[in-house]
Amino acid sequence: MNQILWSFQRLRQLLKECIAERDLVTGKSLHALYIKSIVPPSTYLSNHFILLYSKCGRLSAARLAFDATPAPNVFSFNAIISAYAKDSQPHVARGLFDQIPQPDLVSYNTLISAYADRGDAAPAVGLFTGMREMGLDMDGFTFSAVITAASHDIALISQLHCLAVAGGFDSFVSVNNTLITYYSKNGDLDAAKRTFYGFDEIRDEVSWNCMIVAYGQHQEGSKALALYQEMVRRELGVDMFTLASVLTGFTCLEDLSGGHQFHAYLVKTGFHQNAHVASGLIDMYAKCQAGMLECKKIFQEIPEPDLVLWNTMISGYSQNEEFSEEAFDCFRQMQRAGHRPDDGSFVCVISACSNSSSPSQGKQIHSLVLKSDIPANQIAVNNALIAMYSKCGNLRDARRLFDRMPEHNAVSLNSMIAGYAQHGRGAESLVLFELMVETDITPNSITFLAVLSACGHTGKVEEGHKYFNMMKEKFSIVPEAEHYSCMIDLLGRAGKLKEAERLIKTMPYSPGSISWAALLSACRRHGNIELAIKAANECLQLDPTNAAPYVILANMYASAKKWEEVATVRKLMRDMGVRKKPGCSWIEVKKRIHVFVAEDSSHPLIKEIYDFLEEISMKIKIAGYVPDLSWALVQDDGTKAGEMELRLGHHSEKLAVAFGLISTKDGEPLLVMKNLRICGDCHNAIKFISAITKREITVRDAHRFHCFKDGQCSCGDYW
Repeated sequence: MNQILWSFQRLRQLLKECIAERDLVTGKSLHALYIKSIVPPSTYLSNHFILLYSKCGRLSAARLAFDATPAPNVFSFNAIISAYAKDSQPHVARGLFDQIPQPDLVSYNTLISAYADRGDAAPAVGLFTGMREMGLDMDGFTFSAVITAASHDIALISQLHCLAVAGGFDSFVSVNNTLITYYSKNGDLDAAKRTFYGFDEIRDEVSWNCMIVAYGQHQEGSKALALYQEMVRRELGVDMFTLASVLTGFTCLEDLSGGHQFHAYLVKTGFHQNAHVASGLIDMYAKCQAGMLECKKIFQEIPEPDLVLWNTMISGYSQNEEFSEEAFDCFRQMQRAGHRPDDGSFVCVISACSNSSSPSQGKQIHSLVLKSDIPANQIAVNNALIAMYSKCGNLRDARRLFDRMPEHNAVSLNSMIAGYAQHGRGAESLVLFELMVETDITPNSITFLAVLSACGHTGKVEEGHKYFNMMKEKFSIVPEAEHYSCMIDLLGRAGKLKEAERLIKTMPYSPGSISWAALLSACRRHGNIELAIKAANECLQLDPTNAAPYVILANMYASAKKWEEVATVRKLMRDMGVRKKPGCSWIEVKKRIHVFVAEDSSHPLIKEIYDFLEEISMKIKIAGYVPDLSWALVQDDGTKAGEMELRLGHHSEKLAVAFGLISTKDGEPLLVMKNLRICGDCHNAIKFISAITKREITVRDAHRFHCFKDGQCSCGDYW
């Protein structure tokens, strides 16, 4: 008997040490000894073997230990429920939960946390409500978990806050920290500040970190840095989370110089090799346009990058269009390193697909999402897929995915509204906006940017005024400079140039180059040289290295046969060292991207492309096409009409379309991308080409989509 007791006590002690050290190898050996030993079956020991396997991520072994438990008690159930919760299987955890004769506080907290981690608000709130109705005791962890589950519902968060205060749970620092985080994420910085500053005696370092991040999220970088300095003055503990939070302040200020200095401090203190801090550094350098080489150097200094760091690196690449392919490579390297992509990984790499406008890669990533353990209702991933399909010209699949989503949030609707707007389908955009209002999903500033853009692309001036006024009057959203730019663009496209100029002069912000550029483009469209000169001068004062104002002015002078003025503008460009951004177009055929520039001679099939263009040019001229020489890149009045027409015929978008037509099957739709605005002559020519070839040809330029079919364009020639 004494030997059995000694064996039991010794086994229990060793098992506790294995759990504390996450020592799976020794733990498995102990389990084997336990099964073969003289120690009788023990619920206590079985519980701890379940706990060991759970903490070591061995769910199948934990379940076997649970099934072998002589008489499972609440502890047994809680241990296995926790294992399934951590393995992102709350539905299985719920099935076990329902088998417990009398769930305790740990049971409820574990399952609510599992739902919260998956973003399943309804079942989490249901459990919380059940606890209240039964009068069960709660603690700070209960409230923290259910607030996390309600992460996107600001009204529910406010109600939970009131309940926490009424029950005295606001004395738990974890509850206040969760409130600060989710008030901020839902755009209510004032509520986050009231929570932070209203409980001075129960703040910890995490509270300060949450508030620093909140300021960073709301572009209050100076306040974020000031709060960090206050932490230092109070001699509060500064850890990796604090330092990563401070980096958000430099990021939103785009203070690259300050970020470099803080990076130097991190190197001196050794924090630069911490994966969490490195994620903040990479994010800062990527968003401050410091170049991905610096980001890659930081990444390579981390001996064992975790999933968060990999995701940050993928995100950095995806934010820069020229690094889209590197984003895919990084995603594949992450998988080879043994990391299983999570929802953040997929959102980042799907964003890279959107930037590269590669339909094949986008569908491949979507297939990986479906094969992964990411739930079908994961709203962030679905939102990213909607945006990707829209930007890849596949509005049909975007809408199909949108309709299949069990629930939507503001981002879902914003993505779909913006997709319709970019494709010139303003009516559908506005219908979705009205649906958004009817379903009590509150529009935000991004929503109205998409709505105003839809009005601008379709000439809906009255509707534009209506929605612009609605922002402040109905939703208390103060229009930002970008909203004024949308209105200026809307008025300018509609030929209301004086009204657009008046809005620039009366807007409550200093007009930026975007506002003046919108007016300048409208002046070109409507041939108002006098106002164009004024708008161009304003643009150049704000950004003298921007080539667009010079080019637009030169082309307007050329159209008016004012060759001396053309020469003056071009000389000014040379003197200022300004070069026009080269236009290029690209098309994906058989999973390969083919890039073209004007007058291209590098493509292996360039002879066949030029032969086809010559042949199709004759056909579309017979059908009524007349080259618009005003879009040719003229140098002076000595340029011959034949040379100008030849240049027009070899624009990059025409080359890409021609390659697509000779490289794909009859009837197959084409998608061409262009980094600049589509040329007016190319726009007209492709309409004729679509009719003759009976092909649907979509061109996405820097502003919108043009879907050419049967000799018509989806823009209705209003662009």
